[in-house]
Amino acid sequence: METTLQGVGVSHGVAIGEVRHMGTAVLEPPAKQIASGDTAREQGRARQAVEAVAADLKARGNLAGGEAQAVLEAQALMALDPELIADVDRRIAVGSTAERAVYDAFASYRALLASAGEYLAGRVADLDDVRNRIVARLLGVPMPGVPDSDEPYVLIARDLAPADTALLDPALVLGFVTEEGGPTSHSAILARALGVPAVVALPGACELAEGTVIAVDGSTGEVFVEPGEEKVASLTAAAEERKAALAAASGPGATSDGHKVPLLANVGGPADVPAAVAAGAEGVGLFRTEFLFLDDSAQAPSEEKQVEAYRQVLEAFPGGRVVVRVLDAGADKPLDFLTPADEPNPALGVRGLRALLDHPEVLRGQLRALAAAAAGLPVYLEVMAPMVADRQDARAFADACREAGLTAKFGAMVEIPSAALRARSVLQEVEFLSLGTNDLAQYTFAADRQVGAVARLQDPWQPALLDLVALAADAAKAEGKSCGVCGEAAADPLLACVLTGLGVTSLSMGAASIPYVRATLAKYTLAQCERAAAAARATDSADEARRAVQAVLSGE
Repeated sequence: METTLQGVGVSHGVAIGEVRHMGTAVLEPPAKQIASGDTAREQGRARQAVEAVAADLKARGNLAGGEAQAVLEAQALMALDPELIADVDRRIAVGSTAERAVYDAFASYRALLASAGEYLAGRVADLDDVRNRIVARLLGVPMPGVPDSDEPYVLIARDLAPADTALLDPALVLGFVTEEGGPTSHSAILARALGVPAVVALPGACELAEGTVIAVDGSTGEVFVEPGEEKVASLTAAAEERKAALAAASGPGATSDGHKVPLLANVGGPADVPAAVAAGAEGVGLFRTEFLFLDDSAQAPSEEKQVEAYRQVLEAFPGGRVVVRVLDAGADKPLDFLTPADEPNPALGVRGLRALLDHPEVLRGQLRALAAAAAGLPVYLEVMAPMVADRQDARAFADACREAGLTAKFGAMVEIPSAALRARSVLQEVEFLSLGTNDLAQYTFAADRQVGAVARLQDPWQPALLDLVALAADAAKAEGKSCGVCGEAAADPLLACVLTGLGVTSLSMGAASIPYVRATLAKYTLAQCERAAAAARATDSADEARRAVQAVLSGE
């Protein structure tokens, strides 16, 4: 009998197939005692396993590139954490086996993360994955992960570790559904990058029986269990209609009456550039530079290495706009040489621009490298600072850009509500704004983007979030400056219309979403987008906002 389940759609498309469940987690190793003479051997085994898992995570990241590379390199650093390794050695020294010592050390660290505030608690899934991989290697059992299947399937998991999501084969994994996670979780971001239909935060997902046929609508978040022929036919027809619309839409982003809305790509490094170019991106709206710095958490990369990487991206968009975000370290991306190790809540501490202003030599080096990389190229380089809170922050960044001899435009990311509320003040110091809706939602609603239980508050359709977007866009218009969106909100085609109606001047997203957004924008006039935006802001919930916009744009 057909039933419908509702989760959060995070990656467009429809997938219909049989359920396959993620491999089970590693079992808890037995609490055996070793002889005192075996201590050195067991410590050696533990270190070898840790180093092998870290190397494997880095290798997976290199293969995947872009977003996935930054996430997986962060996991590799987690595996190599000196305090964790020292704890493992201590436990072996008092008689634990290597696998038991790893299990217990990670359990202790896990408890610290879980109690350190919601932001860090959201990293527990990544930590568990690292632990499981190390223990599996020590026990000589298969790694937990994607099931082995010769036939295409829909993957079901409590949550997907980045190491698994990054290397999913779209030819076999038709789509995936998770019980945990949210619209801006690592799994969701990587799913969009892969172009795999996905639904997250679906209650009871793991209770679906192996082999059950389901249909996943990554746009609406609906999952149909044992769908009938009529439902399969309607979903298939809708999917074909979307494909036809995508094929018909081309060229620069614009509404049907010619209002231009540049569609830019979010990239994590040179590996993401080919997909962005293929999707017709008009430039880069968010170039995340963390991938360079995560290679070695002990020191910043040389300016020469930075110049080489930046230039590869800049060269791909002659005549286009490339917006680079300077290093955004801290919180879930700690760096030994830059961020404090003992903050009670790193998400609210010294991260982003705050960390760079505490280490001006790192900021100066990056700005000099960007200036050198852009020299002689026909590209419009723009540089922005993450986590700007007020005019004082904006002024400090602008001063640093000028002191480094940067001739590019410099701007501020709006990720903290105070920056949206006082956007006009911030714009006295910088030349543009870019809204990072992922963090802006997190700080507006006190809702960790990695925690499925608060996913509704991470929904970019929340009217309060749209109010903040409108404030920033209005301020930019009043100052004659631009205000783009580079958060995952821009990847939602219908929401892209709302953002356009709010006055946002450009939209940046994962490359896979660009064709969907281009095709949808081309169906509506600017006036329709403005009416849709007003209707969304007049509601009191994300669901109401969606329904109101659908009604406006369908002419109801």
